[in-house]
Amino acid sequence: MRFAGSKRRVSVSARRGLRSALAGLALAALAAPVGAQTYAALPAVPSAATVSGEARPISAWVTFCQSYAAECAVDRSEPATITLTPAIWNTVISVNRRVNKAVRAMTDMDHLNVPDRWDMAEDGIGDCEDFQLLKRHMLAEAGLPRRAMRMTVVIDEKGEGHAVLTLITDRGDFILDNKTNAVLPWRQTGYAFIKRESQDAVAWVSIGRAPSPTTTANR
Repeated sequence: MRFAGSKRRVSVSARRGLRSALAGLALAALAAPVGAQTYAALPAVPSAATVSGEARPISAWVTFCQSYAAECAVDRSEPATITLTPAIWNTVISVNRRVNKAVRAMTDMDHLNVPDRWDMAEDGIGDCEDFQLLKRHMLAEAGLPRRAMRMTVVIDEKGEGHAVLTLITDRGDFILDNKTNAVLPWRQTGYAFIKRESQDAVAWVSIGRAPSPTTTANR
């Protein structure tokens, strides 16, 4: 991650180190048991959040996209929905759990002395959005369409801005979260959903009526 007062991008060696670490983590995730969250236990009736219009992006996301353009790009030739299978579901569950275990949670203020910064936890430390960006990177590397995995802003149980990852699937919208190893249908999270990345452009769309937070800086 970049530190306060520095505008440098992640070095080539750091990116190589990240790719190596991701590869090892991905292999471990694919081999890991997934416990009780089975494909057979998925809800019978899919539930999906409704997009209601355009939304203003989180400022830290805009800066992130300047350094990680490939992570923000939208390929409209990709499927907009993930077709879940038992193997794909197991991969999702495992990646969520492994990243939650591998990354040490810390706010950007404590870590970098800035209110909010989006990165990919290159040094093994991050807050909510860093967890989810790393998960999406790993799942995309495993073959899931990035277009169907959207960074999402919610209001959490403390009334604070929080970032999660929405997987848009044929079985409904599911949420990957660093606060729990359970991958839940969006309505079962207890969060107020505000907005998420668009599936059609490098932009954001609204999915809720509550006031939008300016940061997602909790851990």
